[in-house]
Amino acid sequence: MSAYTKILAALGIGLASLLGTAQRSGAEQRPITAIDIALEQDATMIAHAEAVNARLLKEYPIDANIGSVKSFALDATHPAHVTLLQRYVRTADLGKLYAAVNKVLVKEKIGGWKLEAFKYSYIPWKTLGLASIVIRPTDDLLRLQEELIYAVLPFSVATGTAAAFVSTRDERDISQPTIEYVETFVSRQTGSHFSPHVTVGIATYKVLSGLLAEPFDDFTFAPASVSIYQLGNNGTARTRLTGWEATP
Repeated sequence: MSAYTKILAALGIGLASLLGTAQRSGAEQRPITAIDIALEQDATMIAHAEAVNARLLKEYPIDANIGSVKSFALDATHPAHVTLLQRYVRTADLGKLYAAVNKVLVKEKIGGWKLEAFKYSYIPWKTLGLASIVIRPTDDLLRLQEELIYAVLPFSVATGTAAAFVSTRDERDISQPTIEYVETFVSRQTGSHFSPHVTVGIATYKVLSGLLAEPFDDFTFAPASVSIYQLGNNGTARTRLTGWEATP
């Protein structure tokens, strides 16, 4: 057990009720599903994320297509969220996985959490960059992430293919970097490597360099809920499978 999981924290009073069971989706038709366990955000973070997304869309609109990388708008099929864990799991075990995640969440108190956004960043993506608002990691986030890793482990598989993702007429192809990102998420994106963030759009390096050069006014926000999504291309949360609402 790593050191950060031994840190005790006591904030708020528990998590609220289960919103519902899994919705019928493409995930139910395939043996392996690529999932994202995510913190949904309050109105404060959503407003900031959508403002940056709208700005980036002016520079790199949805109908642009540099190097087969398509832009996206933050909406119901691309919600603003903080990813806690991405994994390939057996579709037949989704019900058991939801129950295991619920057991973790009822012990946590995310309704009382306050998180802080403190800068912009981006991940290089061919000739473009995937932009994000970066959040300071906290002991609570690290503890929750590790508990979820262990809860999901019995239902996980090492790797998957494009068939594990949501594929639509507009986004038919799933990129190899997307497939590999999920495969290596636990080893490269958790614990001391965890950089919580909200992805806000795609743009050219020139535009993103200008964005990062601007002053960033730190702001605080709170998680509104926890959801499990089936992933789409570029790590987007495309289809909501189930979720839990956070209440103080």
